[in-house]
Amino acid sequence: MNRLEQIEQGYLKKDVPKVIIGSTVRVHVRIKEGEKERIQIYEGVVIRKKGGSNRETFTVRKVSYGIGVERIFPLHSPFVTQVETIREGKVRRAKLYYIRTRTGKAARIPEKERVYATKKKKGPATTQSVQLAPPAAAPEADTPS
Repeated sequence: MNRLEQIEQGYLKKDVPKVIIGSTVRVHVRIKEGEKERIQIYEGVVIRKKGGSNRETFTVRKVSYGIGVERIFPLHSPFVTQVETIREGKVRRAKLYYIRTRTGKAARIPEKERVYATKKKKGPATTQSVQLAPPAAAPEADTPS
């Protein structure tokens, strides 16, 4: 490991969010306006990831008032406080630049179907022996014979 990589290791985040191409995400960004500081949420579709180590970035595209807006976020930036994945898209490309030319329903990305694993028991089925109590005897009615 050379000197530059050693310096970069200190700037890596410990808990890196999982960003997947085609997923719809909410990025919480810390904004400084004068002396005030607030968190702004930017929601859109991840159209690319680029770089590695602490230089890794991802681009999020959204349509705001009919105009497409793209913003590039550094993954390890201290200004990116949180990345929430809202839904995962079903895509077969590494870069989704073709979405820039599409409008309306054609610009939508289908949602990935999530398959939840079911837990299967290993080994023979376990059975428990349960003893049932005999049914309570019904009180016999006194009938004159």
